[in-house]
Amino acid sequence: MDFVLVGRPVPDVAVVTLNRPERMNSMAFEVMIPLRDTLRSLSDDTSVRAVVLTGAGKGFCSGADQSGDVPDVPHIGGLTTPTIALRMMELLDDLVTTLRGMHQPVIAAVNGAAIGGGLCLALACDIRVAATGAYFRAAGINNGLSASELGLSYLLPRAIGSSRAFEIMLTGRDVDAAEADRIGLVSRVVDEADVVAEAVG
Repeated sequence: MDFVLVGRPVPDVAVVTLNRPERMNSMAFEVMIPLRDTLRSLSDDTSVRAVVLTGAGKGFCSGADQSGDVPDVPHIGGLTTPTIALRMMELLDDLVTTLRGMHQPVIAAVNGAAIGGGLCLALACDIRVAATGAYFRAAGINNGLSASELGLSYLLPRAIGSSRAFEIMLTGRDVDAAEADRIGLVSRVVDEADVVAEAVG
């Protein structure tokens, strides 16, 4: 199964779809590493003028994979557990910096939940369009982390201002699409069926 799909609905635009809907497109490494490599390839493709990032099914990206499966992380043989954890975070950080460094503008078509690392992926995009049922959560604080992972403490205040950002980061509460629109987290809210088309258009 291909966990990352690339479509060309119009000649100059590439739509990249996270394709693990049964796990709400969580950040499993078998998804995130191909996503990073796909984005790098598209960044160098001069026929692509814009990139749209979205998720299959009901979620945009639900963040850390909580399935309990052993993560498929490359190049960790013989490493200690703390070093493996560091490598895992470095790989995910690399994905966010890849998005930020794309040669083309990247539009997040947020079709559903953008939780934890999924919120970070959306924030790493240049523009965010949300479906009416989309919601956002800085879930790190709920998982015993700092809520500053993957650039969140840098990206979120730049998008919506420091006071709103820190309240969202420290409470871990859900921000629905209407509030996200009101505070400037997204550019617009559209019907779920139209979110990718709106991002492409």
